Amino acid sequence: MNVRVFDSWRNQPLKGVLYECRELLEDIDYPSVRRWRQQGRKVVGHFQVYFPEEIVHAAGMLPLKIRGAPLESIHADSRFGSYLCSILKTSLELALSERIDLDMFVTHPICDAARNLAAVWGRNFTYPCQILYLPQNANSTHSVQYLRDEYDRLKRVVEEIAGHTVSDEALRRSMVVFNENRALLHEMYAIKREMPWLVSTYESYLLMTVGGMIPREEHNELLHHVLPLIKTRTAKRQDRIRVVFEGGFCEQPPLDLLHMVSQSCYVVDDDLMIGLRWIQEDIPLEGDPLYNLAQAYLENSTYSPVQHDLRKPKEKMLLERVKGSSAEAAIVTAAKMCEPGLEEQVAYTYALDEYGTPYFVSEFEENMTSFDHLEIQLETFMENILFA
Repeated sequence: MNVRVFDSWRNQPLKGVLYECRELLEDIDYPSVRRWRQQGRKVVGHFQVYFPEEIVHAAGMLPLKIRGAPLESIHADSRFGSYLCSILKTSLELALSERIDLDMFVTHPICDAARNLAAVWGRNFTYPCQILYLPQNANSTHSVQYLRDEYDRLKRVVEEIAGHTVSDEALRRSMVVFNENRALLHEMYAIKREMPWLVSTYESYLLMTVGGMIPREEHNELLHHVLPLIKTRTAKRQDRIRVVFEGGFCEQPPLDLLHMVSQSCYVVDDDLMIGLRWIQEDIPLEGDPLYNLAQAYLENSTYSPVQHDLRKPKEKMLLERVKGSSAEAAIVTAAKMCEPGLEEQVAYTYALDEYGTPYFVSEFEENMTSFDHLEIQLETFMENILFA
């Protein structure tokens, strides 16, 4: 893809790149997507958590990460019940208020509310609204083949929207782009684990999340530009607690909340926008690309509360994240009304108690604007560990 939609970061120092990334993320009119459409291109929106974006990319369309927004659900509220997480309502609000214009929408059965989102979305728009049925039994010997066939079904719908077939070679070219993107993101996270004073979780979040709003080739260029700037930063190490942040797999915390957390501690690992980093190693290019994508999702991936895999018990995986990043504590949070997230908090805190790791439990909502009380609590928690 030779289309550029986000040029303002180019030739900027790190501070300028971060500023431009925040400007783009906070603009709920999605100017990058508008620029893409102005060039006659099509857009496929996909809901959290993981989506095989390579399939849409190979068709020449933009895979757009739908992650809600900090706006009032004026139109969407009437389409949902009261006791649901905010991200569902604000995601639909973006479309109903014509801030984003899609050619297709895909959601996943990660929870009851997300599963029903395709039907609600489909009642309001004429374009296809699909559910991608990721395996509920990841341990079955037939799971990879099942998911490969589900990806093929999705590809056929994508082809109808694109107006042409998607060849295996086109898929492989896209897999090269996304392999590179994930490798760059993993490199940035390695810096966070080893030298967290060089890049805060707030900064890494800005640099990572814009990738879901622009062509991935352009995101790769941005990351190639900023990673050397991060490595040569002159920031000095401070006396802060090393922390794992757990609970940002679907609905996203406000940027100011992440900034506040970054001022209180070193977040050395997290699950923010984990779908963009779900695959842990390069996906092989040889053989059937759809099968390779399916196998990578099941066999070479991280974890989240919305994937049920007996080989990856969530509490055990969290402890491995804590150990692997040499974290001294954990922030265990969840979006309000998020059933999977709030449910896992029980198992997480029990496991952290058993392991002897201090933890801070909280909730958030994407529309939060005041963090004073939470900041005091978090600073008190950190000071208790520092001076224990």
